[in-house]
Amino acid sequence: MAGRRVAAGGTPLLDSEGLSKLAAGDSRARAHLETAVARRARVAVSAITLTEVLRGGPRDAAVHRVLSRITVVPVSPDIARHAGELPGATGLPGHRCAIDAVVAATALELERPVVLLTSDPDDSSRLAEGPGRPKAQRVAVIHV
Repeated sequence: MAGRRVAAGGTPLLDSEGLSKLAAGDSRARAHLETAVARRARVAVSAITLTEVLRGGPRDAAVHRVLSRITVVPVSPDIARHAGELPGATGLPGHRCAIDAVVAATALELERPVVLLTSDPDDSSRLAEGPGRPKAQRVAVIHV
C-alpha cells in the first residue's frame, strides 16, 4: 500500500476523508483499495464515519456504491468505552477528537495488519498508537 508492505489479509480502515476520496474516484485512494483487494483484505469503515460523510444528497450515491463493497463496523459498547478513554490517555481534547477516537478504537479491534487511511495522521497516530503492542501489531496510519 503506497510504499508500505502489508501481509495478506488484514484490514484497511477508512476515515471520513478516505471514504469520501474513494467515493469521488481519487486515484490514490483507489490504489489503496485495489491493493487491499489483491491481498484479500477486508476493507472497513466505522459506522460513525457515515455520520461525517452522508448528507442526504445526490453525492451520497457514490458513497453508497463504496459502502456496498466494504464492511461497516458497528460501534459496540466496548469500542465506545475504549474511544472515550483514548483522548485522556493521549492528552488530546475529547470533544475535538471524539469521532477520530471511535475510528482509532475500531482500528485497534480489527484483524491485523491494520492500515488506517486518514486525513488526520497526527491525531490518528496518537490515538491508535497501541503502546505495549509489538510493532508488527500496531496500526499503520497513512495520510490520504
